[in-house]
Amino acid sequence: MTDLLLPWRRLAVALALGLGAATATAQTVDYIVAVVNTELVTASELQQRLARVRDDAARMRTALPPPAVLRKQVLDALIDERVLVTAARETNTRIDDAELDRAVTNVATQNQMTLAQLRERLGKEGIPYNKFRDGIRDQLIVERVREREVMSLIKISDAEIDAMIDKRRNAGAGIQLDIAQILVTVPDGANPTVVAERRERAQAALVRVRGGEDFAVVAREISEDNNRSRGGAIGPRTADRLPDLFVTAVQPLQPGQIAPELVRSGAGFHVIKLIDRKEGNPFAVDQSRARHILLRPSPELAPEAAARRLLGFKREILAGTRSFEQLARANSEDASAPQGGDLGWAAPGAFVPEFEEAIAALPVGGISDPVTTRFGLHLIQVIDRRQTTLDIKQLRDQARGMLREQKFEAAFSEWLRDLRGRAYIELRDPPQ
Repeated sequence: MTDLLLPWRRLAVALALGLGAATATAQTVDYIVAVVNTELVTASELQQRLARVRDDAARMRTALPPPAVLRKQVLDALIDERVLVTAARETNTRIDDAELDRAVTNVATQNQMTLAQLRERLGKEGIPYNKFRDGIRDQLIVERVREREVMSLIKISDAEIDAMIDKRRNAGAGIQLDIAQILVTVPDGANPTVVAERRERAQAALVRVRGGEDFAVVAREISEDNNRSRGGAIGPRTADRLPDLFVTAVQPLQPGQIAPELVRSGAGFHVIKLIDRKEGNPFAVDQSRARHILLRPSPELAPEAAARRLLGFKREILAGTRSFEQLARANSEDASAPQGGDLGWAAPGAFVPEFEEAIAALPVGGISDPVTTRFGLHLIQVIDRRQTTLDIKQLRDQARGMLREQKFEAAFSEWLRDLRGRAYIELRDPPQ
């Protein structure tokens, strides 16, 4: 149930419709369960969110806490959302009409509607179109304010930067590793039976390749990652651009050898092969130039639906019917949209870890499957790569960026606790 404790990941679920207590009470016999600053949380909204959480848990086969505990967790999440919305509005942050229009259009397109049809559907449900747009705007404002305010709380000392650089130097960050993998994924929240089945499948692949079968052949048959078509080859990467688990697994290996045990990560079970190892400059980095299309989930654009839409974009690009740049300009909910999603040249540490990992796994020209980060879901393409040696300023900037990402979660929790501590929150019992 960790998502209940990270309201920015669920924020779009409540915000995009912009529904307050007034709308809910106009449609149903309802009552207020909490007052948060100038916002209300209603019983009907709480029940809808509980139902959604239970449906998600059933689909993912995830155990839930006792009903009273679950209710408190969900109510706390709704309160946190209201705290974030009211605080963000007070900053007078503005969202330009073009960005808001793209977000609204994405909702309509995902539901296979025109904007006119979307307005008609909202009208039938008693939701004013302007209120719907305001909800989308609130979501975008919260995300922008969250990023700005949380980053301002994160303090990075020169001593921390020095330690990060020393760690990079001592860890042999200049070593270039050419690794291949066979990945058997494990769904989030999978029960022990599913985990055991997935482990058994990965173990069977390990036995096959260690028994002499061609690694690339087995990878094409079994692996469930973006490198499958290349026989599992990730491609040469400096050690700092690979998961620590991978680096540790291949450390005792000679080129051509396969790690004797499975590697377990958050993604699943990995069979790892070291293809080659080369020494290098510890301060040389592989820069990537990438572009992306960002979709932000909302009540009318669930994460699963956003992923399906991005996969549709990928099929169009691969078929040549539309270009990545065209789709990014028309659909991406990001400041890079006018540039066709182009993010420019970036060294490792410039982006959030999930985004970095996706870039690292792609060949030049390759397009990812949907990637989830705290900003939403992304379709990513690597345009080009180059290697360069960082000067001292670039090196320190890179270390500072990595440290900020490491501290973001804790800083966000601190910021939210402070906002909640200063907010007016009144819990109400059901009417007698």
